[in-house]
Amino acid sequence: MIRQSSVAEILAAYDDQAPLSRAFTIPAPWYVDSRIAALENQAVFSRAWQVVGRAEQVAQPGRFVTAQLAGEPIVIVRGADSELRAFYNVCRHHAAKVVTEPCGSASLLHCPYHGWNYGLDGSLKGMPEFEGVQGFDRQKNGLVPVKAEIWEAFVWVNLDPGAEPLANFLGGLARRVAPLGMSRLDYFDRRVYDIHCNWKVFVDNYLDGGYHVPHLHKGLNSVLDYKQYTIETEDRYCLQTSPMVASDEDAATGATRQGDRAWYFWQYPNFMINCYQGYMDTNLVIPLDVDHCRVLFDFYFSDVSEARLEYNRQSVAVGNRVQEEDLGICEDVQRGLKSRAYGAGRLSVRREAGEQLFHRLLAADLRRCLDRTAAAAD
Repeated sequence: MIRQSSVAEILAAYDDQAPLSRAFTIPAPWYVDSRIAALENQAVFSRAWQVVGRAEQVAQPGRFVTAQLAGEPIVIVRGADSELRAFYNVCRHHAAKVVTEPCGSASLLHCPYHGWNYGLDGSLKGMPEFEGVQGFDRQKNGLVPVKAEIWEAFVWVNLDPGAEPLANFLGGLARRVAPLGMSRLDYFDRRVYDIHCNWKVFVDNYLDGGYHVPHLHKGLNSVLDYKQYTIETEDRYCLQTSPMVASDEDAATGATRQGDRAWYFWQYPNFMINCYQGYMDTNLVIPLDVDHCRVLFDFYFSDVSEARLEYNRQSVAVGNRVQEEDLGICEDVQRGLKSRAYGAGRLSVRREAGEQLFHRLLAADLRRCLDRTAAAAD
């Protein structure tokens, strides 16, 4: 009988101290073992700042947006006092979801199960037919709060009550993004992709420094100066950027991907921002289980008027084509990771510094969490 490696042994198989020239990727079990996926849920997605919506969705008092994070239902709402707040979207009575719509506006948060009402500040306002209940303190039965902040066009939350401020988490990313003027762009559309691969496979693909672009994305490659493609890493983010070139090799790509440079930002663990002249799309990678993830693509433009509608649709179609190309290869990689022929791969010094940063940050989080769990058990 073959002995199953422990989680600690699986984590120990990765050397996060190796220089890039000698580094390997994280080993295959990190992508296919459900115990690693469970640990990531606890160590990463329950502790890292995560994008859950757009700032314009909660711009006015009463506006709300709901999300699912690390298995937890969350509601984010702008209060009557204009304060942004987030809560676990769980009624304190019998655990029903209080807010059932994905977004909208409300003066009260009303649970559809037994009619309990909560204020926009999370306080319990009313409980029908609750007379005679003893030892019940209304003040202690409001919605349970969650940390929430806004940066640029995005709403972020963190389930860890002791989490550092969002600005600290983002580090130098805010400085690097600021000159691009993302706040001047308007939301246009969303595409959702369910992919048969571990979430890390998608992130790895994004962070390979354009390595796969000439081979997999012929249209996109036609407008990038691949030889001048650069990779920068700092804090918890990676920036990949390339000069752009005029090309009619692929008409749709040449018409919709323009400007002096392409900018591709990744923020640990699972958020990407892609910018061209007058255009931005964001990618949020959500783990579903060890073999599946969901990627939310949101598209933004400098002009979302009726006159620009067809151009913007064409631009979204170009983005969709690139994603479809990535989808197939990511699913193929997930199958390959289960092969007895594969253990771990090497990294390109020229191209894959961002991937190494991702693996190092992930390893640190997983090992820290495992150590905490072990210490608590002693």
